Amino acid sequence: MKVNTVRFGEIEVEENRIFDFVLPIIGFNTHKKFVILDPNKETLFKWLQSIEDPSLAFPVISVSSLDYDYTIDLNDDVVEDLVIKNVESVLVMNITSIPQDNPHGTTINLLAPLIFNIENQKAGQIVLSGSGYDISYPMFKKV
Repeated sequence: MKVNTVRFGEIEVEENRIFDFVLPIIGFNTHKKFVILDPNKETLFKWLQSIEDPSLAFPVISVSSLDYDYTIDLNDDVVEDLVIKNVESVLVMNITSIPQDNPHGTTINLLAPLIFNIENQKAGQIVLSGSGYDISYPMFKKV
């Protein structure tokens, strides 16, 4: 399938790489189909690109690749909605905010992770209420 994007031009995407956000991204309820793009293999950042809107893409990162103490518990409703059968099928990513004029000011949304079931291509964003996690946690420590 060919997908037009603002950031990456026209790209070829295999259908089995498209995730269906059954639990929508907060504020983007009408956008359901996304693909994870990895245009620069030398960075930890990837892009969550909307299939339906060429201009909508979020920079994302897997916090597990960083040295953070970050643990999440999925409630039964999320497990049921995403049809999660085993923990090995779960990928957790977090949306980042990268200031164009100050990349060292990058923050990570730890409060509302993106949960992907890589076995069935279902995904969603959840809010970890009462977790104490921050919506804009600094990625880099100030020196």
